[in-house]
Amino acid sequence: MVTVALLWTEEADRDLPLPAYETEGAAGADLRANFGPDLRADGMVLAPGARALIPTGLRLEIPAGYEVQVRPRSGLALKHGITLPNSPGTIDSDYRGPLGVIVMNAGDQPFQIQHGDRIAQMIVAPVVQARFTVVEALTDTDRGAGGFGSTGRG
Repeated sequence: MVTVALLWTEEADRDLPLPAYETEGAAGADLRANFGPDLRADGMVLAPGARALIPTGLRLEIPAGYEVQVRPRSGLALKHGITLPNSPGTIDSDYRGPLGVIVMNAGDQPFQIQHGDRIAQMIVAPVVQARFTVVEALTDTDRGAGGFGSTGRG
């Protein structure tokens, strides 16, 4: 098991739960909106088409050789059109700043984000760094240069 160290930001509400896996088989740990004192009572309304950086109140220390991927929560996406426009967002192991989540309302109704709401999920994943080299030719495959639906419908 990999350990990700967490540090509260200065303005964080430390009474909110830390990221957690909601079921035994869950791949993602839920992240919560952790607003500063000025937004805790009322939260934030995200208009249709709007996006905002939502604070989690956390900073991470991710072990070398790993990343944290931030992804949408499927229920929010299906029921309200709430998504993450840069999904999956990557948090690199050498980043130590505050963890914010870019949330977008792709729905047709305003969406209220309350202090403490579960807004995204984070996945801890191994990273493999590649070596890049220029060659004279690439090997042939059956698919070749076919893309964007070349292997079938869609």
